[in-house]
Amino acid sequence: MAAKSSKLHIAMFPWFAFGHMIPYLHLSIQLARRGHTITFFLPKKAQSKLQHLNSHLHLITFHPLTVPPVDGLPPGTETASDIPRSLTHLLAIALDRTSDQVEASLSTLNPDILLYDFAHWAPDLASQMGIKSIYYSVVCAAALRNVSVSVSVAPPGYPSSTVVLRPHELRLKESINKPYGEGVTFQERHTTAMARCDAISFRTCQEIEGPICDYIGSQYGKPVFLTGPLLPKPSTLTPLQDRWAEWLGAFGSGSVIFCAFGSENIMVQDQFQELLLGLELTGLPFLAALKPPLEAATVEDALPEGFKERVGGRGLVHGGWVAQPLILSHPAVGCFVSHGQYRSMWESLTHPQIVLLPEYVDHIFTARLLADELNDGN
Repeated sequence: MAAKSSKLHIAMFPWFAFGHMIPYLHLSIQLARRGHTITFFLPKKAQSKLQHLNSHLHLITFHPLTVPPVDGLPPGTETASDIPRSLTHLLAIALDRTSDQVEASLSTLNPDILLYDFAHWAPDLASQMGIKSIYYSVVCAAALRNVSVSVSVAPPGYPSSTVVLRPHELRLKESINKPYGEGVTFQERHTTAMARCDAISFRTCQEIEGPICDYIGSQYGKPVFLTGPLLPKPSTLTPLQDRWAEWLGAFGSGSVIFCAFGSENIMVQDQFQELLLGLELTGLPFLAALKPPLEAATVEDALPEGFKERVGGRGLVHGGWVAQPLILSHPAVGCFVSHGQYRSMWESLTHPQIVLLPEYVDHIFTARLLADELNDGN
């Protein structure tokens, strides 16, 4: 009898947001390097934006899904970056309505393992087909626990007195009890996804969040696996575009402020302008990669009056995508201003100065982990 192959076929089904799909792809690449075969479910339009990151075309296969229309979602919406955050609960409905496509593909492909996060129905589907399921989280582990107590009081067994919400922040937790899909809240979606899986995995390491991850595993009675941050090596990335390299190269070492709030964070115009005026007041060169505010079609339309004339060539505001890891690694960048997304935290850990302006509850946990738990409040 031939020995069973030690190589696995693994299916990936992340939430339809680039902040989730990219870390899932980084994990896929690491697994492919070990000879495992990957099937990666994603929206059709997302494939073209991620294709250049796939360094193992012979082992990682993108499997595009047709994202169905949902009442209230703008036509053509496929990812969270297409809409304001206030509409993501409708995108969750669209994700759930791809279940027939996912089921048909899994039935044909018959993978050994399915990794997922927002699809709370995925573990039951996998179990019916004899497929092992792993809930793979790419956000701060403490955010999943959503500890709603003051800094001085923590639930029994919870290993941190600092990575918790303060009393004045508890109102932000109200959003997790609102509908996030049809007949399910955000909290129910994730607690179900973790309760019914075979194992829970986190994009972190033992040294940074190990005790919190172990605590969550004990609460659900699941084995826990940590993948590490899985950041690509700079040598494997496409070189920084000339326009950014030339602009940054005109300034001294550590003199530039880089400000980026991710592809899903859309501010109102007052917030957008206040942030830019704050950068202007530093008197330092800065590059701000921000999406246009809700009230404007482009970032140029939303700039404060007289801003461009006052700032001149020392400040740039860009409304499109930028290669954040490459910009952060440029020697001219001395300070990183971010909203506190988990992926940005990992990319900035080696940076000398970090300013976090958290807006959502998971960003608060990330900021508290970095500033309080890791004692990196620089």
